Amino acid sequence: MSELVVAAIQMRSGVQPAANIAVMEALVRKAAARGAHYVQTPEMTGAVQRDRKALQQILKTEAEDEVLAAASSLARELKIYLHIGSTAVEAGDGMAANRGVVFDPNGAKLAHYDKIHMFDVDLDSGESWRESAVYQPGEFARTVDIDGARLGMGICYDIRFPHLFRDLALAGADILTAPAAFTRQTGEAHWHVLQRARAIENGAFVVSAAQGGVHEDGRETYGHSIIVDPWGRVIAEAEGDEPGFVVAALQIDEVKAARGKIPNLKNARSYQLAGNGGEKVERVA
Repeated sequence: MSELVVAAIQMRSGVQPAANIAVMEALVRKAAARGAHYVQTPEMTGAVQRDRKALQQILKTEAEDEVLAAASSLARELKIYLHIGSTAVEAGDGMAANRGVVFDPNGAKLAHYDKIHMFDVDLDSGESWRESAVYQPGEFARTVDIDGARLGMGICYDIRFPHLFRDLALAGADILTAPAAFTRQTGEAHWHVLQRARAIENGAFVVSAAQGGVHEDGRETYGHSIIVDPWGRVIAEAEGDEPGFVVAALQIDEVKAARGKIPNLKNARSYQLAGNGGEKVERVA
């Protein structure tokens, strides 16, 4: 049985990357000391900054980004797979990319993923978000192989789009990821059910590191970094919104077992959607 010990880092990133890097490094070291060979940090590890002008002042290209440079060095030092859940990098034309990056135990970049789905919403609490005004949406889903398992990369709001995670599972992903900075309101309502649903639907582990608490820029995030098994059971969860980490040993063979019991990935069929009058209006794969 293939085992992979994983950790989800919970942070409360501020507006200054240097301070966030120091927190990230300390928590990753502690998680690695607990035996984690794959460590994931939350969305916007480098800076949680809602002011667009202030964000532009700290944006750098991927090659120049200090968060990613620190992560590469740390992965190499600790001999772990380190997944920066995301950080903002310069994408050109005044836009940023919300980019997740995975480094191998030699510090080499294995893959990156740019968040596809933009969080453009208006909440009952009065919060209004328009990520598309700042971030260039990604165009490619991404899987990456780590230590005998295949990882499917997502970020935060992506968790609400089941077809993305279904495609990742169909591409062989054993572990689905959605590192996040969920708002408190949406987290209290939907965080757990979304994480568990994506695990159950796809017979896959889900690992989602989270931001938590009240941040320097004024936003409040939910925390509750979580690890779910392929049967939908929560096997590790941060108790609240304080910085820290959770660790779990994943038995990768449980993915095959879950998909064998309920083979919905194999049983899916194409069909046609008919309108009220019986006309065929769309084909759904």
